[in-house]
Amino acid sequence: MYFKDQNKRKAITFSYDDGVSQDIRLIELLNRYNLKCTFNLNSQLLGTNNILIRENQRIAHYKIHPDDVRYVYEGHEIAVHTLTHPDLRELDEKGIIHEVEDDRLRLSELAGYEVVGMAYPFGTISPDGREARIIEANTGVKYARTVELTDSFDRQIDLHQFAPNAYHMNFDRMMELGRKFVELDADKPQIFYIWGHAYEMDFRPDCWIKLEEFFKLISNRDDIFYGTNAEVLL
Repeated sequence: MYFKDQNKRKAITFSYDDGVSQDIRLIELLNRYNLKCTFNLNSQLLGTNNILIRENQRIAHYKIHPDDVRYVYEGHEIAVHTLTHPDLRELDEKGIIHEVEDDRLRLSELAGYEVVGMAYPFGTISPDGREARIIEANTGVKYARTVELTDSFDRQIDLHQFAPNAYHMNFDRMMELGRKFVELDADKPQIFYIWGHAYEMDFRPDCWIKLEEFFKLISNRDDIFYGTNAEVLL
């Protein structure tokens, strides 16, 4: 089995949350290396501005304006992050469906195509997967990402509880897995999935440099398919 439209058994995909202004710089970098990403947005929070304070630093957390969504994310994938970023574990079934499906429908209108992917707010769901099963049965979401990391590149059966491989701020792990992945001689489909928030790159001056170093390592290889989450997972 191969990935879409190309005879390749390895695929790399990225997932970034919150729909912030730093996504613009990230997309410029992704495009430079012919990489694809999925961006998970809170449609009811688009256009709002906040300042995050971490480690005595003030970092902009400005959300992309809804009128700019289609242009900013052109060539990449837009996906659900719920309307208002609640902890879904604290909501009943009706509340979960409202936060997820209404976000999906609003984003589909902004994107100009049907949105089918998702990343869980805070990356967490209940141990029994309650939220995943509600979303699978009652919304148009076809896959949803957690933040529970896995060392395996194998295809996963439950796409509504998808586990990524690396968090972009753990640079050493990301690079170690990146080297392993590019050297891998795959005899079955293998997926390398990286997630993060673009605003986090502003917390340390070397983060953007390190991310580009990683992009140089994994990009433009003839045996790897570079796609959005939907292109790789579905």
